[in-house]
Amino acid sequence: MRTTSPIRLAALLVCLAALLAAGRYGPIAPYVQAVKSDKTASIAFGGLEKTDAGPADLAEWIKAEAPKLAIPPVDAKIDRVWKAIPGYNGREVDIDATLARAKELGLGPGGEPGRFPWVFRELEPAVQLDQLEPAPVYRGNPNKPMVGLMINVAWGDEYLPSMLKTLADEKAKATFFFDGTWLSKNLDKAREIVKAGHEASNHAYTHPNMSRLGAERQRSEIAKTEALLRDGLGTSNKWFAPPSGDFNELTVRTASGLGLRTVLWTLDTIDWKKPPASGVVAKVSAQAEPGTLILMHPTSTTEQALAGIIRAVREKGLEPGTVTDTLSSARTEDRPAA
Repeated sequence: MRTTSPIRLAALLVCLAALLAAGRYGPIAPYVQAVKSDKTASIAFGGLEKTDAGPADLAEWIKAEAPKLAIPPVDAKIDRVWKAIPGYNGREVDIDATLARAKELGLGPGGEPGRFPWVFRELEPAVQLDQLEPAPVYRGNPNKPMVGLMINVAWGDEYLPSMLKTLADEKAKATFFFDGTWLSKNLDKAREIVKAGHEASNHAYTHPNMSRLGAERQRSEIAKTEALLRDGLGTSNKWFAPPSGDFNELTVRTASGLGLRTVLWTLDTIDWKKPPASGVVAKVSAQAEPGTLILMHPTSTTEQALAGIIRAVREKGLEPGTVTDTLSSARTEDRPAA
């Protein structure tokens, strides 16, 4: 018959003593004691607390933590340098909805509040962009982690299919500002762009220097393209991008009279000069920040750089999107930088 050696027996007794001590004094002691005394047991999982705590305790904990997570809204304003800057929604905890979700998941008070399944309500600013006096927009709100992709289309289309494929592959949307003359000849292509989920906006009709035109001609340039966008594409537009960035106060007022806000850019890729695609990507990587509007055209440079531009933006924790999405006050929660 095989017997246990004195040394092995001693080791077993030491292990048993350690387990008993852990249950009485160690890190699992609260759980062991709760089970022994048939009290509420709370077990942490994933930074949260799985619990049988009463609903009153949970509700009070949510109410106590909620103010710490509130963010006030930011009003739109006219900046001395950047002119019209849109506002940004704040947020507050929806206490009733949060309590209901926590109960569904069987969660209780405690754990890491940052990982709790909070439900938020957005709080709109008292002053929105459309309440400001007519003024050009060069950027989005610096608190919003988005970047707007602006693609001005006035000539050529050989690079558009490839760029659209890249946007689809990268799951990104952009705003295409169409010159009216181009648009009148390429409505089917523009319809495909809109069908793909991109935004169509106004880039005048004949790509003129707007500041050199009188009031009636400026109005005609904008209105003719706006009619094409409305009747030819069935879109509802709110932006006017002056060709070559050339405009004056009359341009801004004229666009406003037609229901449009004049929009320019924060970062110009200058892709029409055909710089190396790698240089454009490096420029975007270095200069893009929350609210940046990036100007591009359907060129060979942008065709090659577009995927890199989108990835560089996301690597900075920003989300590329349309001008409307970037300039709206709706919240876009921060995404971690890659």
